[in-house]
Amino acid sequence: MPGPPAVRLDQVTAGYAGSAVLRDLSVEVAQGELLGAVGPSGSGKTTLLRLLTGQAEAYAGSVRVFGRPVRPGRPSRRVGYVPQLDRVDWDFPVTVEQVVLLGLTADSRRLPWFTRAERARAAATLERLSLDGLGDRHIRELSGGQQQRMFLARAMARQADLILLDEPTSGVDLATRHDVLHLLGELNAEGVTILLTTHDLNWVAAHLPRVICLNRTVVGDGHPVEVFTPDVLRATYGAEVQVIHQGDLVFVADQTHVLSPRLSGSPKRPVRTDLRR
Repeated sequence: MPGPPAVRLDQVTAGYAGSAVLRDLSVEVAQGELLGAVGPSGSGKTTLLRLLTGQAEAYAGSVRVFGRPVRPGRPSRRVGYVPQLDRVDWDFPVTVEQVVLLGLTADSRRLPWFTRAERARAAATLERLSLDGLGDRHIRELSGGQQQRMFLARAMARQADLILLDEPTSGVDLATRHDVLHLLGELNAEGVTILLTTHDLNWVAAHLPRVICLNRTVVGDGHPVEVFTPDVLRATYGAEVQVIHQGDLVFVADQTHVLSPRLSGSPKRPVRTDLRR
């Protein structure tokens, strides 16, 4: 697509309160791309997203979104953020409709209250995500899948050109994962750039055309078939993994370890070495 990259990070070192989480990070995401970032806990996946929304501090390097520098505490109105569900205060007194309406940025509004047109946009977005009729409910009353779609609706109501999702497949069932993927595919087909983080390597390998492996910096970047190799994943996770190729598909699994009877809690039995007996 024409125009500057949706995301461009050049030799970025970033973190919080003077403590670096990401170091020498260089990433470029073209407009209209759909990609995922994977890595172990503490690798900087969430910090990467927070950096793009002005919630993490860059100590060195350049951070640009759609060609404009990202300013701390001033996220671009072209960016929508979908947080991890376990980071949300579900007791906060807010309804589903109010969460979606909060996607409308202050710098794009002239009135201190929401207009009829804005409420109609929120209602239409909720309907598209099969949440119609739930606008007056407290956010705690929704299922995990509905909560995930609610925050996606907030990003869509913002009419974001870049949507960032932090662990959208975590803690939801297979049907919800399918629904989320379908919605992301629709948005991406409409030209929305999508960057998500996840721990699910096989979900990434099966559905995303590009993956970034992070461990405080970029360890690998490209198509999952090319990036998911034992060497890259060992450098990313610090552990041995099995990588299985089947045609154009790739599957990742932990190395198989057989627990001793003492560790597994199973009674100790004699081992037969000759299976013909």
